[in-house]
Amino acid sequence: MKGRTILYTGAAGGLGLETTLLLIEGGATVIAVDNDPAKVARLTEAAVGKGPGRLVVSTADLSDLAAFRATLDDLLAEHDGFDVVINNAAIYPSRPFENFSIEEHQLVQRINVDAGIVAVQAALPGMRARGFGRIVNIASITLSGGWANLSPYVASKGALVGLTRAWAREFGPDGITVNAIAPGAFPTDAEKIHPDPDGYNRMVLDAQAVKRRGVAADIAHAIGFFAADAAGFITGQTLHVNGGWVMA
Repeated sequence: MKGRTILYTGAAGGLGLETTLLLIEGGATVIAVDNDPAKVARLTEAAVGKGPGRLVVSTADLSDLAAFRATLDDLLAEHDGFDVVINNAAIYPSRPFENFSIEEHQLVQRINVDAGIVAVQAALPGMRARGFGRIVNIASITLSGGWANLSPYVASKGALVGLTRAWAREFGPDGITVNAIAPGAFPTDAEKIHPDPDGYNRMVLDAQAVKRRGVAADIAHAIGFFAADAAGFITGQTLHVNGGWVMA
């Protein structure tokens, strides 16, 4: 990762923080896009002394795509391009399908998918000019399982997997790889939407082949691999990191 510049949306969240620190320790400059003040403060504190890379924080609002693109243009001018884009930011409202308005569906799509499109469009010219790029999209086990009460979220993750394949085909000749990671169930804030945490924990362990809960490092190492030179012959793939809950 030494010398690489990485754009990482949702970088201060439960799974993002560990990955950000791993990338900084590898020598990368990580531009962490996150607008949760408490999470950003926690990430900033955790990154102290984690060099040789460095942390740059951006509090862009991904629901405003025009403003996000303007922020990216400023960052591109300052950092001379992005070598890696990690599309991780997402929202996950939960309720029965019929209780979602079309506007709520569109908001989930805008943050979970369209913001990633904007990020890749901003990064692509520089990646092509350098003949190198890594794009990592964070999908979800919910796409394989078809979770109830999360239809906008599941649809958004399906879109990311589709874009992963289409971009991999289109960008491959320019030395750019595109892959997705589909995390399973991890004990983060996202699990707070479940009304019975203990019952949910038991259900997850029963479903998994590996009888422990996932930890943030499991995702961090997978992202780090896809972002590195070593993964240069892997593209268009979705890696399931879920303890064997879903096998694909």
